Amino acid sequence: MVVPFPRRAIVRRRRAFALLGTVQATLIFTITVVSVPLPAIGTLWGLTRSELILVSAAYALSFSGLLLFGGRLADRYGGRRLLLWGLAFFAAASTAAALSNGFEMLVAARFGQGVGAALAAPAAVAVLHRLYADPASHRRAMARWGGLSVLGATAGILTAGVCTWVSWRYMFAPGIVVATLGLLLAPRLVPRSAPVERPRLDLFAAVLATAGVTLVSYGLVVTDQYPWSDPMVAGPLGGGVLLLALFVAVEARGRSPLLPLSFLDDTSRIVGLLTIAFAAAGASLITLLLGLYLQQIRDWTPLRTSAAFLPYGIALLLAGRLCRRRLERRGPYGVISFGLTSAAAGLLLLAALDPRTPYVTGILPSLLLVATGLALAFAGATVLSLAGVQARQAGLAGGVMNTAMEVGPTVGLTMLMAVAAARSARLSDAGDVVATTGGYAWAFGAAGVAFALLAMLVTITDRPRRRPDAVPVAALPASNRLALPAAPRRFTPALDTKPSTRPPIPAATGRSPWF
Repeated sequence: MVVPFPRRAIVRRRRAFALLGTVQATLIFTITVVSVPLPAIGTLWGLTRSELILVSAAYALSFSGLLLFGGRLADRYGGRRLLLWGLAFFAAASTAAALSNGFEMLVAARFGQGVGAALAAPAAVAVLHRLYADPASHRRAMARWGGLSVLGATAGILTAGVCTWVSWRYMFAPGIVVATLGLLLAPRLVPRSAPVERPRLDLFAAVLATAGVTLVSYGLVVTDQYPWSDPMVAGPLGGGVLLLALFVAVEARGRSPLLPLSFLDDTSRIVGLLTIAFAAAGASLITLLLGLYLQQIRDWTPLRTSAAFLPYGIALLLAGRLCRRRLERRGPYGVISFGLTSAAAGLLLLAALDPRTPYVTGILPSLLLVATGLALAFAGATVLSLAGVQARQAGLAGGVMNTAMEVGPTVGLTMLMAVAAARSARLSDAGDVVATTGGYAWAFGAAGVAFALLAMLVTITDRPRRRPDAVPVAALPASNRLALPAAPRRFTPALDTKPSTRPPIPAATGRSPWF
């Protein structure tokens, strides 16, 4: 007998999901919203290029570096409590950023925003694991959750263009409003729940992971200004890699590791995390390079540039609504493969970008393909990344997933911008406009090839999991489903008065001769 879920509980759960989803989208929104007003901030305070890079990257550095530790805190103290702590910290830091009176205060406030986000993001995933305890509803919820991050990033670009009308300080207003609403509504919508167990916090491993991820991320970020051989790049990269190697060694021998290595001993989870990293890098590439192309090469205003991404955001929303049905029919692997292939096609179309490429017939089709593909890839990858996670590790799973989402753009953009710079250098004789556009086109092409290769890898990984003759039942016509042979009826003496005419099951083998 199936016990129906109370209607009031369903409504409350949906409202809780809407609140948590808005929080997640806002945390990613805060990364991209600063990109368009950055020149105005530099002009106001006379900042150098390296200082502008630090203003842009400070949030992501603390966010990505502390996610693993934030996830374990959620497992120890409960997702609801950590969510409220993170929102309070995020609201305070966002207010400080809006009121900043100089470069140092703004950078410190951006770091504080990242700390709050690192507490809130994995806590939200832990809360969702409690709200959607049964596997079927959890898969559906995670499919919807997957597209929220890229949607938040796109909303940041759209909002940034509007903020140029008034003041860059208003770009922090959405974060303050959402965090305040979360603090007011979460105690009513999110149920209290004691942690399943209280894992011991390995503070030494937390310091190693935080410092290692932060140093590697910083070293990759400043490659835009310094060559790879420069100590400003080689020092943080080398130190970060060394700390991460030491972190792995400590975790392999620790009794209560911050990140148990067995947690990553799952092919499906690795595929999901790798897809999330690629999809996040692709989304960042689209918003960054196309934004630069439209403003620098085509001389579009920030507001017009933001409006150009409006169809991209709409496509993300529409594709997100299709994810549930696609997951039921094709499974997460099939959805990821289709999504990566669609995104690869859109990126490869942008490889033909030139200074006069028309928006409607040249850029818009690529945006729609990439948006559809990223929404599907994120949905399937989120389901794979969180599948089979135990309640006691829900916060850890959220931290690992968000770490992949943050590290992916840092590593991916660094490599792709290196490709763009190399191509631009070869085209320098043709003029700055042609050289810059050619570099962007090659970066899009390289990303398209990488997405296509990952789609092939996902397909190959999925193949051993399926029998050659297996066909999803949902894909069969109704007539074929009715014609499927029913399982043989097993007779039970308590329910059947007629004695069974089947031969007894031999005790030696334990198998029935009827099968």
